Parts: sequence; structure tokens; C-alpha cells
Amino acid sequence: MSTQKNQKEEEIDLGSLFAMIGRGISNLLNFIIGIFKEIFHFLILCLLFVKEHIVKLSIATIIGIAAGFFVEFNAPDKYVSTMLVEPNFKSTRQLYNNLEFYHGLIQQQDTASLQKVFNLSKEEAGSLKKFEITPIRKANDIVSSYNEIILKVDTLAIKSYSFEEFENAFTDYDYKVHKIEVEAEQNNVFQKLDEVIIGSVIENKYFERVKSIINQNLNRTDSLYQQNLSQLDSLRMVYMNVLVEEAKKQTNGTNIDLGGEKETSKELELFETYRKLNYDLRKIAEERSEKYEVINVISNFQPVGTEIKGITRNFAFLLGCFGFGLMTFILLLGKLNQYLNNYKK
Repeated sequence: MSTQKNQKEEEIDLGSLFAMIGRGISNLLNFIIGIFKEIFHFLILCLLFVKEHIVKLSIATIIGIAAGFFVEFNAPDKYVSTMLVEPNFKSTRQLYNNLEFYHGLIQQQDTASLQKVFNLSKEEAGSLKKFEITPIRKANDIVSSYNEIILKVDTLAIKSYSFEEFENAFTDYDYKVHKIEVEAEQNNVFQKLDEVIIGSVIENKYFERVKSIINQNLNRTDSLYQQNLSQLDSLRMVYMNVLVEEAKKQTNGTNIDLGGEKETSKELELFETYRKLNYDLRKIAEERSEKYEVINVISNFQPVGTEIKGITRNFAFLLGCFGFGLMTFILLLGKLNQYLNNYKK
């Protein structure tokens, strides 16, 4: 009897559990269906709004497109050219400040200063419309920078500084490669800009001094490693000669070599030291090539700029959208006013 009673209680508990699961699934499905219904209802309201005011919206859009065509026809063509650079010795911030200064001169319409800075004619200086610099964002830059800190900082100290904290503190100035973009109304002015932009940073005495010190240290380290490699080559030759002599002695007698394993270990140690020295020399050569200049120019400005086109740059499209949006806002404002008046009643 007790067994049957327990079985019935278990069946009741399972039945209640399945009922709860069923209600939960049903509520979830109803919630999802309700969201889709609300979205559908909102879309229908939008379509009804457009249908009700289609004439007004069409007139506003057509006026905007017409005004855009007029502006597009009378506006001068614009051209863009880009340059990729890799700043060294923490000179990125100085480069950004200089580009912001040049762009500020354009906003202030200070053509005379632009003429003086870039050695341009009045027409060429007046054709400049924008200076902009942005980083080439690569996740690998963050990882490699974090790895460099790990190698330099004490292990206990780095444990309290997680990768997530480092990533959050990583700024635009910390990326390796940056893109400089210039817009102008003349397509042949760009080649006259790159030397001045780069020169404004590399002529800084502080960066020049840091570059000189770092390159001297790299040259000194390279010379030291070259000497070590030469000494290691001599040691290897001596060791090989000793092995040859030992082999000759063994062929003349019946000695049993009990130190072969030790000799093999020495050969492996010499080989590993030789390999590590070559690896260090290669890394130093790479660092010397990277740190040879304050700013490494990956690609200069193109001699002839590219004409700026595209629908997002087209005044007809932009003003057409503006006209449609403005009329929509006015009509919605009218409906809001009507709703408030009815609410008072």
C-alpha cells in the first residue's frame, strides 16, 4: 500500500513539474509572439501615416532633391588622398596635435598661415578643406603591446593588471599604424604636404634625441652579439677539432666511450646558444629598421587625389532625406499637438 501511495505521489509531482514547464514554454512563446505583433502593429501604423500624408512627404522630398541637385551642380569637386604612417618614440600624440592645428587653420579660414606652413600658393592653400588622422585599429596591436609589458614588468606586478584592464586603457594613440587623410578642391596639391607633416614631428629635438640614443644602444647591442657569435663560431671549431682527435684515438685502440651522452649534451647546448644569438640578432635588425626614423612612412600621399563620390556624399540624396525627415517631424508634431488638445478635453 505504501509503495503504491509513493508511486502516486511521484506521478503527481512529475505531472505538476511538466505542467509548470508547459506553462513556462507557453508564456515564453506568447511573449515572443507579442513582440512580433507589436513590431507588425508599428509597421502598419508607419505605412498608414505615409499613406495619409504621401502627397506632403513627396513634395518635401522632391524639393529637397531639387535643392540638392542645385547645390551639387554649383559645389566644386573635392578630392581626397591618404598617407599611412607608423610613429615611434611616443610621437603619435604630437602628430595628432599637429594635424588638429592644420585643420583648425582651415576652419578659421586662415589661408595665409596655411600658405606659410606648407609653402603653397594662395589658391592651393584655399583649396584645402580637411585634415584628419585616425588609427588603423588591429586587435593584434593590443595583444603585442600587452606581451611587451609582460616581458618587462615583474611577474607579481603583472598579475594585478589583467588584459581586460589593459585593453580598456588602450587609446587611439597606442595603435601602431595611423591614416592621415586630406581633402582638397585641387587634386594635385597633396604631394606638397607629406614632407611638412612628417617634418613637423621629426624636427622636434626631444624625439631626435630619443631616436639617437635608442639607435646607439641597438648598434652597441648588435656589435656585442656579433662578437659573441664570432667567439661561439671559434669555440665550435675548437670543439669539433677535439671531437675529431678523440675519434682518431678511439679508432687506434679499444677504449669504450662512457662520456658520449655528455658530449652530445654539449653539442646541443652550443647549437641552442648559436640559434638564440641568431634569433636575437634578427630581432635587433628588425627593431633597428623600425626605429631608424621618428616616423616610418608606409605610404605617401597619392600624387593625384581621388574624387570624392558616393551616395552618402551626394547633396541630392542628403537634402532629399532631410526634406522627408523634416516634413515627417512637422506632421508628427501636429499629431502630438492634436493629441494634447484632445487630452485636455
